[in-house]
Amino acid sequence: MTRLPFELLFALRYLRPRRTFVSIITLISIIGVVLGVAVLIVVISVMTGFDLQLRDRIIGFESHLIVRKLGGPMQNYQQVAKFIRDQPKVTGASPFIEGPIVIETQRGERYSQIAAPFLRGIDSETNNQVSDLEKSVVTGDFESIDGNGLLIGSALANRLSLSIGDPVAVYSMSLLREVRDVLKKDPAEQTTAPLADDYVIEGIFDIGYYEYNANGMVCSLFNAQDLFSLGNEANGIHVMLDDPEAATEMRKTLLAQLGPDFVVSTWLDRNKDIFNALVVEKNMIRFLLFFIVLVAAFGITSSMITFVVQKTREIGMLKALGASSRQVVWVFMSQSVFVGLLGVSIGLALGLFAIEYRNEFLIFMNQTMEFSLFPASIYGFEELPAIVDPKDIWIICGGSLIFCVLAGVFPAFNAGRLQPVEALRHD
Repeated sequence: MTRLPFELLFALRYLRPRRTFVSIITLISIIGVVLGVAVLIVVISVMTGFDLQLRDRIIGFESHLIVRKLGGPMQNYQQVAKFIRDQPKVTGASPFIEGPIVIETQRGERYSQIAAPFLRGIDSETNNQVSDLEKSVVTGDFESIDGNGLLIGSALANRLSLSIGDPVAVYSMSLLREVRDVLKKDPAEQTTAPLADDYVIEGIFDIGYYEYNANGMVCSLFNAQDLFSLGNEANGIHVMLDDPEAATEMRKTLLAQLGPDFVVSTWLDRNKDIFNALVVEKNMIRFLLFFIVLVAAFGITSSMITFVVQKTREIGMLKALGASSRQVVWVFMSQSVFVGLLGVSIGLALGLFAIEYRNEFLIFMNQTMEFSLFPASIYGFEELPAIVDPKDIWIICGGSLIFCVLAGVFPAFNAGRLQPVEALRHD
């Protein structure tokens, strides 16, 4: 039978639970390491999930590039869109119109409601090249927007109690200004106020991103041209690439080919504030939680210093019996390694378990406490996303273990420097 090395045997013997002050400090230190590692894994995985899913969902409704004309709408958008489609790496190009509107439900009745979403006019024939909107329609028919139909975000539909077939009155900003100008006139000079355009809810979409679900509506390009008085013009062109990371390079290419009268923005440019905020938050949280692990490591240092003081006579006896300073050092270093491995292992298991059942935990908290820890109106997701990155796991576990091992260096070397005679005299 293979025997354990002398150093490991003593380290395990010293780690046996005892009802002493040192054992309590060691236990608290292990708990600190467990909680630090577990919370780090959960938070970093959730932040990574937020980042990646936010990218996917933004791209699913927007596009990799948006091409606009300087100074106003684009008249020759069909030609420009065809030119862009012929470029390498471009998988689709579709014109769009976008702007704020005011809608009124159940017009003429006392319980009518008013909202101010943004409206996007799209070309139904080419929009599937640049957007997953058609796949995101959960109720109704996407193709009906070619008539007087509207698609509405699921959260907005719930807030306004709208369903398929419900009529809505749509006011563009220019129409509201006309109404305002009429109302400002002297009553004797007032003429008939312009009427709102009547539309019907034909579809409800859910793209998984609360901001769009709560504030977005979609109609046909033709209807948007009529609403915003654009004639045969468009606000711009959505462009999709075979690789979203190539957006910056393609932006330069399109600007060089289209000329100085055009502006091209990437999906990163349009959402850089969101992504920069996520990076800052992730780094700050990583720093704060690593600080917790560091505090736990200091607890290990304190417990081992106290332990060395308590075991001074035993250290003297070991040295008197022939144990070298290096062997004594490794006895106490092995302790810190065991404590670190135990804390990191339990923390890893607890963190992965929490990630696996995170949404069930949130549902339970919401039902029992009637309080949402991650409200969709703030964070933009109906469920809490999480992606476990092996690189993050290695950094968290490896960094925490290194902290724990380093925590035992000073007390271990202090124990190794003790002289047998002085140690045996210790009371």
